[in-house]
Amino acid sequence: MADQVFSWGSDKRYNDYSAYFRRRFEGRVQKISLDAGFTCPNRDGSRGSGGCTYCNNKSFNPDYCRIEQNIAAQLEKGIAFFSGKYPAMRYLAYFQAYSNTYAPVEVLRQSYEEALRHPGVIGLVIATRPDCLSEPVLDLLTEFAGRCYVSIELGVESFREATLQRINRGHTVEESLDAIRRIAQRQIDNCIHLILGLPGEGETDFLGHARIMSALPVQSIKLHQLQIHKGTHMAVEYRNNPSGFELFGMEQYADLVVRFLEHLHPEIIIQRFVSSAPAGMVVAPNWGVKNYVFVAKVEKLMAERDTWQGRKM
Repeated sequence: MADQVFSWGSDKRYNDYSAYFRRRFEGRVQKISLDAGFTCPNRDGSRGSGGCTYCNNKSFNPDYCRIEQNIAAQLEKGIAFFSGKYPAMRYLAYFQAYSNTYAPVEVLRQSYEEALRHPGVIGLVIATRPDCLSEPVLDLLTEFAGRCYVSIELGVESFREATLQRINRGHTVEESLDAIRRIAQRQIDNCIHLILGLPGEGETDFLGHARIMSALPVQSIKLHQLQIHKGTHMAVEYRNNPSGFELFGMEQYADLVVRFLEHLHPEIIIQRFVSSAPAGMVVAPNWGVKNYVFVAKVEKLMAERDTWQGRKM
């Protein structure tokens, strides 16, 4: 298989997001994370309280992303961080914290418009949940997609009903399936988030998630290994009953990722393989390696096994 060009147009053994990004934007583009002050329906009592058991937004929000600063100020700080190294870079406003379609449509419009007023911002990336995509919200996002780049990052996390209940997710598998289809019908880019290693799940579930997504109009995915973060309900659960969790070692997870990719449709783009919270916020497992080190490990395994994304579909 040396030097083979795969169906996604490169010799990389999986459909890599960075290559897609370069083709799509023809230049350097960076996401700038934002906290617009939204919440979630499983935090405010609409669907539940307490939020997802694994969730601490501080584990992925950069320092400049603070709710006490408005969107414009957060963008300025984020862009200042990156622009010194790449002056010609363009930016996507990444509404990342909590559920960024969970507000009245006019409030959402104002937030998105504020981000797009920055001359360096060429589009929106909006993280949300399957149960926060009403038709009026999708109408709004379709409107914005007609004038700039828009991508919806959808936190699905699992396609197993018992797991969603176990982690207090607050939405159903059917709502996830429906949301993915309705986003695709609007011809808006999507990215599905999935956590591998949630309590109660095993290899049959993990590979089953790959097969389910392969049958859906999924454009791209972000994989996360389960990490237990400080300040979460799951951290309390882990402290009280660590035997209730089967956390991955790095080698074990790399092996799983390779086998997951073998069952994943080759047209689905891979944005990320691993979670990367600050070490000081991680209870377990803390591998102590950079993302690129893990990516290199996956690529090496795939080459050694002469395998590729979609091989076992």
